[in-house]
Amino acid sequence: MMKDTLFSLLTPFGPSGQEGPIAAAIAEMIRPHADELRTDAMGNLIAVRHGPGKRIMFCAHMDQIGYIVLDADKEGFLRVSNVGGVNPASAGFRHVVFQNGVTGVIACEPLADDKPGIEKLYIDVGADSREKALEIAPIGTMAVIAHQASQMGDHVAAPYMDDRAACAVLVELLKALGKPKHEIIAVFTVQEEVGVRGATTAAYSVQPDFGLAIDVTPAGGVPKCDPPLPAKVGKGPAVKVKDSGSISTPVVRDGLVAAAKRAGIAFQYEVLPYGGTDARAIMVSRGGVPSGTLSIPCRYVHSPVETVSVRDMEECVRLLKVWAEEIVE
Repeated sequence: MMKDTLFSLLTPFGPSGQEGPIAAAIAEMIRPHADELRTDAMGNLIAVRHGPGKRIMFCAHMDQIGYIVLDADKEGFLRVSNVGGVNPASAGFRHVVFQNGVTGVIACEPLADDKPGIEKLYIDVGADSREKALEIAPIGTMAVIAHQASQMGDHVAAPYMDDRAACAVLVELLKALGKPKHEIIAVFTVQEEVGVRGATTAAYSVQPDFGLAIDVTPAGGVPKCDPPLPAKVGKGPAVKVKDSGSISTPVVRDGLVAAAKRAGIAFQYEVLPYGGTDARAIMVSRGGVPSGTLSIPCRYVHSPVETVSVRDMEECVRLLKVWAEEIVE
């Protein structure tokens, strides 16, 4: 079930600001499991399950990193800029797809050193002039790496596990919940990759008592990992302690740990010296919201081969269900 949900959510188009197709796919999945379902002005998809207790906001971001057309040169090659945290070193020589369905390949100019920048990348759509290229993909058109997945036992590698893997977890959590003891607000957010913008407005309007982001985290345990990272793929969900955007509120962090121990769920601690999640936006909303993050360890984050464990994702659902049923202030 989890793998089917994940694969269904990996394919829809949805770079930051263009999340409509992925939001539609998620809405179709969760409609039978929500008491309320709405889309706000930013494009966040908000599902509510009514309960008598606290208001708990879960969020997972829908948007992908990608590219946006700046112009084209006279030979017909599109010049692009990044949408979100693209790594130029792993970007070149991949198939891409545009929001209008056009396909192409992204390539890189010959380099005098080993440090390509985004300005060295270009997209080939088979055009032979600037005019033809911009007719095919006009200025402002976005593109993402085309979907391709590999299954390696329990592991799956594909683009955009960040954060479609967490979207799959949140979908499955909504399915798994019985009659909630608390008000559950599941928010599938937009524009996380460009500054946690969707979570900022959603948290302000939802006014939760507690907030929890679900996201991936860069995994250690790979050759020459620098800096060393404690969370490893296949070893269970990771309870975030800190990243550069947030320090998890102790009541949320410790509550997740206690829930994992009670349920016999293997878990890890996550300390990330960079990066951030939607928790950063939730915890500073209005007068402040106790918040944290539960992470899915992921190898090769922001590459075309982001790799996660399906079992880790399933254990995330189990842990979140226990925590949501037992949380106390």
